[in-house]
Amino acid sequence: MAQSAVSTTIAPPPAVRDVVELLKPITWFPPMWALLCGVVSSGVPITSRWTFLLAGIVLTGPLVCGTSQAVNDWFDRHVDAINEPDRPIPSGRIAGKWGLGIAIIWTVLSLAVAAMTGRWVLAATFVGLICAWGYSAPPFRFKTSGWIGPAVVALTYEGLSWFTGASVMAGALPAAHILITLVLYSVGAHGIMTLNDFKAVEGDRATGLRSLPVVLGERRAALLACVVMAVPQAVVVALMLAWGHVISSVIVAVLLVVQLALMPRLVSAPARHAPWYNATGVSLYVLGMMAASLGLGGYL
Repeated sequence: MAQSAVSTTIAPPPAVRDVVELLKPITWFPPMWALLCGVVSSGVPITSRWTFLLAGIVLTGPLVCGTSQAVNDWFDRHVDAINEPDRPIPSGRIAGKWGLGIAIIWTVLSLAVAAMTGRWVLAATFVGLICAWGYSAPPFRFKTSGWIGPAVVALTYEGLSWFTGASVMAGALPAAHILITLVLYSVGAHGIMTLNDFKAVEGDRATGLRSLPVVLGERRAALLACVVMAVPQAVVVALMLAWGHVISSVIVAVLLVVQLALMPRLVSAPARHAPWYNATGVSLYVLGMMAASLGLGGYL
């Protein structure tokens, strides 16, 4: 009998290139950018703790984010066999239980590296890994909820990565101003994650995933995403001004105004324009993150 593409029998180790594809390096950039924001916001010179910085980069990108991708592909392997049959697991290039094994190995490696960089980084990494498994694995499967799923991804990709960058440089719990700012940008990132759901509305309806575009309708979901993205940035503008970071406040405000000018086109046809807004409005959003970080770190 031919081996099934999603077989869980014993199989030989996969090729390195297939493991790399499973870990999806293209998805590592957002958490690594947030990590860099955390590093800058700490105000600590990079040269003074560059080894810890390298550990943080490895943690947020290849390890924790890579773990989340491996976990997701393993528990979605039957769905991917229909929608993305060329992915490493459904194609059989990563056969048997190797997909699950890689996810477990990467989880252990993540915790080991985090343990060497300090207790706060270890705590953030532990929470991130819990979110990574809970997002895709039963019984939680947070991804099936349009409210909880995007919140979990926003927390891990933005908030925890920023926290890791700041704490790995400071060697301690980040300052209150940094924590407040990273929480606000994490809340706003919920809207960004909602935009990603517009590309799979029909598939979500067919498979029972209750994304916000499915639950609320595309236009209402787009309006909500815009509000969720804009309001935290407006609060950041006010806080930066109150904290004396005038230049950062002005930069974030200008970037927000441009985003607001782009949002009507997104709302007019969300499914069609979501990729365009990701390339324009979301890029401005993450630039605002860095502008805020530069102010917090004393560079502006």
